[in-house]
Amino acid sequence: MFALCDKMIAKNKLKPHRKLFGNFTFSCFEEMDVIPKADWDLAIKDNNTFLTYSYLNLIHQQRTDNFRFRYVIIYNALKPIGVIYFQINDFSASLFGELIAHQINELQSKRASVFQKYIQSNEHETIMRLVTCGNNFISGEHGFYLDAASKKNKFKIVEGVIEAVAREEKLRGKISAILVKDFYEEGFGDKDCWYCTRFIHFNVEPNMIVDLPQGINNLTDYLNSFSKKYRNRAKHILVASSALVKKRLTSDEIIKHDDRIYELYTNVFNQAKFKLAHLPKKYFADVVKTQPELFYMDAWFLGDLMVSFASGFYLPEEIEAHYVGFDYAINKEYELYQTILYSYIEEAISSKKQQINLGRTASEIKTTVGAKAHELICYIKPQNTVSKLILKPFMQFLQPTDWIPRNPFKEEV
Repeated sequence: MFALCDKMIAKNKLKPHRKLFGNFTFSCFEEMDVIPKADWDLAIKDNNTFLTYSYLNLIHQQRTDNFRFRYVIIYNALKPIGVIYFQINDFSASLFGELIAHQINELQSKRASVFQKYIQSNEHETIMRLVTCGNNFISGEHGFYLDAASKKNKFKIVEGVIEAVAREEKLRGKISAILVKDFYEEGFGDKDCWYCTRFIHFNVEPNMIVDLPQGINNLTDYLNSFSKKYRNRAKHILVASSALVKKRLTSDEIIKHDDRIYELYTNVFNQAKFKLAHLPKKYFADVVKTQPELFYMDAWFLGDLMVSFASGFYLPEEIEAHYVGFDYAINKEYELYQTILYSYIEEAISSKKQQINLGRTASEIKTTVGAKAHELICYIKPQNTVSKLILKPFMQFLQPTDWIPRNPFKEEV
């Protein structure tokens, strides 16, 4: 009975042009090579670099039994008008327990004690399946793009597809929660849209964005807009890093240095609060090959040794900071991380961009170079009673840490 049911579900979920409402339909895919690329490209156009077929194909190489993807094309009267992207993560009890150990220890309750014992006795079992509408590797609104007529239609489409994908994943295993990320409140993050769907909203670490003032022609101009305290601090950073040699890496050089790049990237990855999966070693070389006009990587050398790198994307109006890596042992002496932050600002100025999206983490340090916090909202929905217990410490784990915003700019008179 259940085997027959599973076969029917598997057949239906890959059926093309499944009904949503009105003339809207959707087709769902598990593998990149079966997606009608022409339809995907027509739906996304040039509206989101991180939802393009070429970029998602790179991430697809990360696929494992515990980390999978779903790709959805939305049609209106059979015309492709949007895409929705899902990542599906299965967490073992041992990994999940490691993530939220601190939160469990702080929950002095019988429920927390029972949950902790459950984790310990089922350490190798999948305890949580997280279906994410969005990209867990990148902060920002990269879960979907829809060229629909109204916000109401967009919401109905996303809601309908989320429910379909979640229902199918639940029947295949132990889905615990649906996560929809990341939204700015003034956009699709409007809480009124989500309350009626039993989604719970919570804040995560904010996006840190630098808006370049008018009339800035170079980094010196930018630093002159700082108060004396922060201008002197920036000068100290530039002096400390003056022993380093900065170089824009070609595709061949990225391949040549891939061992060291991967080592420096792993240094930063290991410090991350929320670890999902390592990028593949050839990720950066593949990105520069597939996105040569958009992607770049700079590296800093001390003698012949690479000690840090920064990668980024050229978007229409901004520089999008991507992955970085550096040697923590000499970070303070040579101000490696601060130098990386100023390099993004300098790159934006020279390429005539208006903004730099520095992403999440290290919020306080990023404010010292002029970044301001833009709050991000996520929505999550537990799927059963057990997952409600799991989600409380998990959401606490994802909450932003306290930090003090700094203002490096001169006081306006």
